[in-house]
Amino acid sequence: VTLGHATVQRRTVANSTSMRSLKTAARGYSTRTGKDILFGDEARLSILSGVQRISRAVSVTLGPKGRNVLVEQPFGAPKITKDGVTVAQAVEFADHQKNLGAQLIREVASNANTEAGDGTTTATLLAHSIYSEGCRSVRRGVSATEVKKGIDFAVQRVVGHLHEQTRSISTKEEITQVATISANGDTAIGNLIGEAMEKVGKDGVITTAEGKTAHTDLELTEGMQLDRGFISPYFVTQSKEQLVQFEDAFVLLSRNALSNFSQIIPVLEYVTNNGNRPLLIFADDVDGEALSALILNKIQGRLKVCATKTPGFGDNKVAILHDIAALTGGQVVDDEAGVSLAKFDPSMLGTAKKVTVNKDTTTLLGGGGSTEAVQERLDVIQSQIILTDSSYDKEKMAERMAKLAGSVAVIRVGGISDVEVGEKQDRFEDALNATRAAVSEGIVAGGGMALMYASNVLREYLQDPKLSTDMKTGVRIVMQAIRQPCQQIVENAGLEGAVVMDTLIKQSDYALGYDSSCNAYVNMFETGIIDPTKVVRTALVDAASIAALMITTEATVVDAVEEKEKDEVMLGGGRDGRGGIGEI
Repeated sequence: VTLGHATVQRRTVANSTSMRSLKTAARGYSTRTGKDILFGDEARLSILSGVQRISRAVSVTLGPKGRNVLVEQPFGAPKITKDGVTVAQAVEFADHQKNLGAQLIREVASNANTEAGDGTTTATLLAHSIYSEGCRSVRRGVSATEVKKGIDFAVQRVVGHLHEQTRSISTKEEITQVATISANGDTAIGNLIGEAMEKVGKDGVITTAEGKTAHTDLELTEGMQLDRGFISPYFVTQSKEQLVQFEDAFVLLSRNALSNFSQIIPVLEYVTNNGNRPLLIFADDVDGEALSALILNKIQGRLKVCATKTPGFGDNKVAILHDIAALTGGQVVDDEAGVSLAKFDPSMLGTAKKVTVNKDTTTLLGGGGSTEAVQERLDVIQSQIILTDSSYDKEKMAERMAKLAGSVAVIRVGGISDVEVGEKQDRFEDALNATRAAVSEGIVAGGGMALMYASNVLREYLQDPKLSTDMKTGVRIVMQAIRQPCQQIVENAGLEGAVVMDTLIKQSDYALGYDSSCNAYVNMFETGIIDPTKVVRTALVDAASIAALMITTEATVVDAVEEKEKDEVMLGGGRDGRGGIGEI
């Protein structure tokens, strides 16, 4: 019996080994370095499989009647969202070949979100449509390179048409309409963003944060608010509220740390000799005997003083100090620049009519700087925003501009549960980004209408003798793809998208469209169904760029997945040497 078992065991291992070898040889593309390589149509179709799955998950969120997607989180409760980029980023397949397509679609959604802040679902849908039609054309023998040229040509013409149809916006009502559409028809979100933008202006900063109640509230901050509080609670002047409040205060700005009491003696002597006015100190740090001396003098009532660290990091910290200097009319003490407290001059001190400091923030009102100095500083920051390519730097500079101009609004998003707050906050962010995009580049008809009508512009190029037959195929692919967002919005509302699209495509009035929220044909601008031109343009350009490159793919290389051979279990030869089911 034992001998028989050993014979069966050896035969099983040999069969399994032989079977793995046959599978590897049959595949033909696996290398000994642990890579899987696919070629031609097989490669493109494996990518398309991943693209189709992720596009389907994302596209269900499109439009006022789009559905939510439930996304599993590594920790905590699942996330419920209608945000396209959030859904796209959550998708990852175990199949490496299929995951290549998902990764590229995630890139499309991420690019659209970075550049315009919205339109990620539209970008995903366009990329899927362009790529799937492109694969079908290449399989029929069309040149992939020529198809890409045709796609690029068509996209340029569509973008030009979008700019021709663009209308500028400026009123609160128009801004509210843009925000409402981006928030999937939620008028409460639209009204709140419209109110916030009216208060802070188009260049002001509007941010979102989690609220502590079930209601969503708008908080407006007057003056310059900085994200640093007092260094020590001994500086507090209002014990009950734990606040430091000064009026008509001096402001000292130091790029360097203050550790020695001798460093600040000239400043303190000047302050005490000039009515003993309050003193607010911004420095890289205040510690050692300097901090001890300030606290002691404050407790004994000899000085009204408060020290706080300069907000920010690195170069941004220095820039914020110069912003405060422009607002208060002071100078930044910087040993490297030759401005030292050893040669103290009263002109180094700025002034503020009112100062409020808590453990987290410092707010300055009524700075002593001239209007010209503040405007000059704003112009400098604006020029830096134009020159930089970093989205992070642009965001920080925009925040500095808003704080310097004294216009910051915070929307406290409330809800019954964390899941509800998270979902609502995603929609607020999308609506904010869409609103900013609309103010910067204007608006076009929403609901996918702008792209659908642009497809009529491409029709004439199908007869252009200057374009090759394969390039015309690329133009036709884009013409069909840009009709998909309109069709998907209608289908998400439970209607037949093709019927609605056939009715609209014959119209000459580009303002006419279909309101899927009430199932009626309406004037899109009059009813407030509008999209920011920047969002639509960015979605199309990003989607076409990556999808066209995917069409030209001829091979894919991924890590090979070691599959457990089921045959080994079925034929016997378990890992513990006792055999498997096959022996029984």
